[in-house]
Amino acid sequence: MDLTTTYMGMPLKNPIVPSASPLSENVDNIRRMEDAGAAAVVMYSLFEEQITLESHQLDHFLSYGGESFAEALSYFPDMETYRVGPDDYLDLIRRAKEAVDIPIIGSLNGVSTGGWISYARKIEEAGADALELNVYYIPTDLKMTGAEIEQMYLDILRDVKQSISIPVAMKLSPYFSAMANVAHRLAEAGADALVLFDRFYQPDFDLENLEVVPRLVLSSSHELLLPLRWIAILYGRVPVDFAIAGGVHTLEDVLKGLMAGARVTTMASELLQNGIQRIGQILEGMAQWMEECEYESVRQMQGSMSQQNVAEPAAFERASYVKVLQSWRPGSTGQLI
Repeated sequence: MDLTTTYMGMPLKNPIVPSASPLSENVDNIRRMEDAGAAAVVMYSLFEEQITLESHQLDHFLSYGGESFAEALSYFPDMETYRVGPDDYLDLIRRAKEAVDIPIIGSLNGVSTGGWISYARKIEEAGADALELNVYYIPTDLKMTGAEIEQMYLDILRDVKQSISIPVAMKLSPYFSAMANVAHRLAEAGADALVLFDRFYQPDFDLENLEVVPRLVLSSSHELLLPLRWIAILYGRVPVDFAIAGGVHTLEDVLKGLMAGARVTTMASELLQNGIQRIGQILEGMAQWMEECEYESVRQMQGSMSQQNVAEPAAFERASYVKVLQSWRPGSTGQLI
């Protein structure tokens, strides 16, 4: 079976790509992912807060003692050798590129453009084959409009694209009021790929200590339904590559993502829960399934169940909602939420 695909112009040996997670924080794990069959690896995210923190630390050391005696000048770092920023991240990219043959995709997580531009360049210089921009923004300002939020995404993409030459993917949240229009405008602004969707982790309440606490919940296959629907709607209409994210756990999840129109399916929770070897197990099952169902290549199935290729295109729109509500009967295993 021909499992090859392409993503952002990069030829890949198959469509399974580990997404940003703690698994990519050391080279040994990246080697293990390659050995298990991963076609590429998205590095864990470099956060804007890390960049900002490092910049504030530099400012502190540059200012400390500046109004004291002349000897205070010895506190100043040598600007020609002082390394600003999370250098370990850049060094890991360099070492990963030396250790494996598969593409390495950098990841930046934040909301402003200032620090992103310089670190996008540094990630490219470190050897990354592509860059994923994860714009994690919670618009709590009562005066900020949806149009302003969309423009912020477009500005970030354009600024980064003008600064580097490697391909750029935008990882989006599902909360835009006009997803199709946003996807179209991002494609026009130069996005090489769209990753659908980012998972916004929600805070929880600790009732015993009366504190707001972070709560990490890994994904489940049920979460696949939302990105599956939108990739199927946008496939063939928006000229970018699609990556499906959130809810990819099983062989069936991978096949569904490809049939919706994704070039690659990304996974993290499954590998964190059940081990890196799951990549090889899914690929083995995929080859067997394709042989049994007489598929010769991954390309043959990509987009085959998209809105433009199915017999009932309205199934992806409101008609599907009505049909689901009418489908429940007493004794049904389905759930109405």
